[in-house]
Amino acid sequence: MAHGKANALDLEFCEALTAQLDECQRSPSTGALVLTGTGRMFSAGVDLPRVVDGGASYVRLFLPAVNRTFQTLFAFPKPVVAAVNGHAIAGGCVMACAADARLMAREGGRIGIPELLVGVPFPVVPLEIMRFAAPPQYMQSLAYRGLTLAADEALQHGLVDTVTDPDRLLDEAVAAAESLAALPALAFALTKAQLREPSLRRMSAGASIDAAVQDVWASAGTLAAIRDYVARTFKKPSA
Repeated sequence: MAHGKANALDLEFCEALTAQLDECQRSPSTGALVLTGTGRMFSAGVDLPRVVDGGASYVRLFLPAVNRTFQTLFAFPKPVVAAVNGHAIAGGCVMACAADARLMAREGGRIGIPELLVGVPFPVVPLEIMRFAAPPQYMQSLAYRGLTLAADEALQHGLVDTVTDPDRLLDEAVAAAESLAALPALAFALTKAQLREPSLRRMSAGASIDAAVQDVWASAGTLAAIRDYVARTFKKPSA
C-alpha cells in the first residue's frame, strides 16, 4: 500500500484496493497475498481530515466503501499474510486482523483500535473482524480502552502472530504466504470459509446496525468530535 504519507483510508483508496483484491481473486497466477505498507506506516486508518472536510454526504459514501474493502479482504479465498511494517491504527489494525497470518516489525510502530477515543462507533464488518481475530479475553478492553500496542504487547494480546526484525519482515511474510499457498487451494478456501462463516453471517445480518452507525458518524455531534480529535492529534508543533 502506498497512498499518501499514512496509507489513510479514503473513498478512492478503498475502491482501488477492493478492485485490486477482486482482480487477484480472479487471477489463477495469484497463489497468496502479502499486504504491507511503506516506510514506517502500515495504515493510519480512516482519513479523518477527509471525513471532516466531506461531512455527512461523504460519510454516507465512504462507510459502505470501507466496509466492502474490509469484507472483501476478510473473505478472500486465498491466503493473506499481513506484514505490519509500521503503525496499524484503527482501520489499519482491522486490515491486518483480516489476514490469515500477521507478522509485525519489532519497534516498527503501534497497532490498535482507538475508534471510541475518536468518538465513532464501529460498523459491523470491522468489529466482526476484530472479534474473529482478537482473543475474547482482550477484545472488550481493546475496544473500550482504545489501546495501541507496540509489537511485543500486540503479540501478548493476540493481535499479531509473530514479531520479527524490520529487515526480515517482508522475507518472513513471503515465506509464510508461500507455505500457505502450498496447501491444496480448494481445501484451503473451503476451510477458511468454514472458519469465518459465523462472522460473515453476522456481517450480512448487520444492515440495521450499520444504518444506525452511519447516522451516528454523519451527525453534527460526531463530526464535531472528529474535528476536535483531528485538531488535537494533528496540530503542528509551535515554532
